[in-house]
Parts: sequence; C-alpha cells; structure tokens
Amino acid sequence: MIQEVIVTTQNAEGATHIAPMGVHVVNDEFIILPFRPSTTLNNILQSESAVINYIGDVRVFAGCLTGKRDWPLTAAEKIPGHYLSSALAHKEIKLVRVEDDETRPKLFCKAIHAVNHAPFQGYNRAQFAVLELAILVSRLNRLPLEKINAEIEYLSIGLHKTAGEKELEAWGWLMKLVENHKQGLGKA
Repeated sequence: MIQEVIVTTQNAEGATHIAPMGVHVVNDEFIILPFRPSTTLNNILQSESAVINYIGDVRVFAGCLTGKRDWPLTAAEKIPGHYLSSALAHKEIKLVRVEDDETRPKLFCKAIHAVNHAPFQGYNRAQFAVLELAILVSRLNRLPLEKINAEIEYLSIGLHKTAGEKELEAWGWLMKLVENHKQGLGKA
C-alpha cells in the first residue's frame, strides 16, 4: 500500500525540510523512495530519522510543489526533528536499512513513536482532486501534454462539485505550474 503523506526531515544544522511523498507501507515497515538528488534522501541518511505526517489540509501538498513550505512545526518527541502542527497524526521513524540505487534508493524505516492529534474525517472529491493534481504536477516533465489535459479535465469535475476555499486555493497554485509548463512547451 502506498500512503500519500508529508515527510519532514531535519538536516545537520537543524533546518526542517517538508516534502510530499508516496510512502510504501509493508506490514510495520515504511519504505521511502526519494530520487537522487534529494534533500529528503540526504537528511534521512544523515539523521537516520524522519517524521511521516498525516494531514487533512491538501494545501500542504500543493504548497510543497509550488514553493510554499512555511508551515507551522512542532518538535518531535523521540527523534530530532519536527512534525507539521496541523498534522492529524504523525509517526516518528528510524532508518533501519538502505537498498542503494543510483536513481532511487529504498530507505526501510520503522515507527518508534506514533501520535493521533485529531480524527481524520476523510477526503472529499475536491481534496482527492488536489492530491491527484499534485502528483500529476510532480511528473509534468515525464507525461505527454494530452495525458495532463485529460487528467485535469476529469479531476476538475470533482473539484468544482465539492471544493471549499482551501481546495480552490491549492488547485490554483498547482494550475499556475501547469500553465507555466504548457507555455514552456509553446502551447496554451
């Protein structure tokens, strides 16, 4: 199973990095597969720890892809680092082993501390649409324009039926990246 989460890591100077990721969950193991080069990869290899954040506000996913990474943080309890203050739950994890790869190493981790902060109420269709658009945006340079346009057309249906202010804001941030990408290809 792949969970769409926010991973927070800390570098040697104590700065926190916030990144959206699809983390593989196998039994009680979390497998993180960051691409090289990656701040998340460097930080986990250096600190041997990270925090998995489960959030309801999809603006965090969109924000991470659009340069809006200034989200309130709270100190982790069992590892050096922070979790998102808005997290519904978080798991503090330790690196157990690495399967090295020159493109995308596998970082196998175990949870050493888990906290539930608030109940998860589920995602509406607009929140789902923003998450899927965020994933699409992270792959803009690898997908044909026709696929991008078709996905956006489909996702916008659910967005327009169920979006609140937060979802519309996140969608707008992501669509600016899509439009910039299209302009870079010489197409509107």
